[in-house]
Amino acid sequence: MDTNETDGANGNVENKKIEDEGTERVDENGVRYIIYEENRVEIDENAEELDLNHQRLDKIENFENMLSLRSLCLRWNHIKKIENIQMLVSLNELDLYDNQITKIENLSSLVNLKVLDLSFNRIKEIEGLEQLINLEKLYLSSNRITKITNVNHLLNLQMLELGDNKIKTIENIECLTGLTELYFGKNKIDKIQNLDTLVNLKILSLQNNSLTKIENLNELVKLDELYLSENGITVIENLNDNINLGTLDLSMNKISRIENIIHLQNLTEFWINDNQINDWNNVQILENLKKLETIYLEHNPLSKDSAYRRKIKLIMPWIAQIDATLAR
Repeated sequence: MDTNETDGANGNVENKKIEDEGTERVDENGVRYIIYEENRVEIDENAEELDLNHQRLDKIENFENMLSLRSLCLRWNHIKKIENIQMLVSLNELDLYDNQITKIENLSSLVNLKVLDLSFNRIKEIEGLEQLINLEKLYLSSNRITKITNVNHLLNLQMLELGDNKIKTIENIECLTGLTELYFGKNKIDKIQNLDTLVNLKILSLQNNSLTKIENLNELVKLDELYLSENGITVIENLNDNINLGTLDLSMNKISRIENIIHLQNLTEFWINDNQINDWNNVQILENLKKLETIYLEHNPLSKDSAYRRKIKLIMPWIAQIDATLAR
């Protein structure tokens, strides 16, 4: 029987017949593997899902006979170029997380692709996605991207991950109205802007940027989770229309007052630790948030109070968790 063989030691994939004895294994997806002493792996060419993680591959090659493949995972290898997968037109998921790829290319025939993960590579520019109109999830975190480009045509996109890059401006995503999750953590963004059309957004992450103000979120009425930790925000404001917020993370900022959140009656998690809150009378405002289950207030001046946890419980007797521990 013809199969695909991975030579982990030499970092390549070959088609050949099984000739040597090996140990047969079946992974959680039902794909048959035969493990050899010299670290070769035989693969069923009719498999629909294939994981070749940690195989020391330095090149994508010899997948010509795997036309039934729908999910290909090549995480944690040494691949430098996207190539030799044009024939895998049935592919729905392609995972190239943590390789050495510098350019997005050779994907034009993969029109059925729904999930593409290129996180932890060396990509500087978003390109080569013109034909991937069915893409639903795009992961590009931990690369070297400086500008958001060439994604505005991906109208089916539901999740966009661009964390840990070098992006300075939120732009060129106004047509992505189907987005429900957007991640920009650990960039160089100094202003919340150009999000008005993303009315279906439920999760927005802008942690660890250069923001100084909460603004321009009034159209995001479906927002459920908002992450703004590790910025330079000084005032809680401009959340009047975000009444569906369930999680609000404002930790590690420069906030001295808890204010403008009484209307957030659906809030269940509120992170305000590592700020400058020093007035217990100000914390009293939280007694109005009856759905609040978790509160993080540690590493504020008032957290040095010896009765810190007891006072929080007096204000919110129903609270389930204070900082990292359950309330008792």
